[in-house]
Amino acid sequence: MRADGSVAGGVARSVDRRDGAPGAGDTIQIGIAVDIPEPWGGMLTRRRVEAGDPQVVPAHVTLLGPTEIPVSTLPAVERHLGAVAAAHLPFTLHLRGTGTFRPVTQVVFVAVAAGISECELLAAAINAAPELHREARFPYHPHVTVAQDVAPEALDRAYEDLADFSAMFEVEAFTLFSHSGQTRWQPRRDFRLGG
Repeated sequence: MRADGSVAGGVARSVDRRDGAPGAGDTIQIGIAVDIPEPWGGMLTRRRVEAGDPQVVPAHVTLLGPTEIPVSTLPAVERHLGAVAAAHLPFTLHLRGTGTFRPVTQVVFVAVAAGISECELLAAAINAAPELHREARFPYHPHVTVAQDVAPEALDRAYEDLADFSAMFEVEAFTLFSHSGQTRWQPRRDFRLGG
């Protein structure tokens, strides 16, 4: 996901982008995700908007959901993320078909068919940092949300319309995002896998 709503998935970038503004006070909210590349990313993002989902978030696979940390720990977090990225090789991500978390939560998603274990290993390594460790409400399950908290008919339509969806691409990086509470999620930095 990008600040301008565009999606650039799996593209390795070593540029340190610090355009995300810190949160109010001495904390900042961060998240870590794998972008879905074009043409699939834009299409899945549009499908989420068409479903009436109020979360206008570009398509992605979450590795660490929204987490509030002290701003002072951000350099340590970035060092940790750099070490995690260096220790994990690029991998192929295959998205195929749909799934749902209903009735537990009102979510329809595009399923990860290959690359599950790589996403799980990345998420676990990221979460190992003391600054990032948090109790999860649910077990980690890599996916791309395409409808959430919308009418049941919209959830059904997204589930059915994307049942035959398939995309395969290389993941070469993950991205650290920040949120100030007043702006949309902003990319801060990409971390290239394999160093």
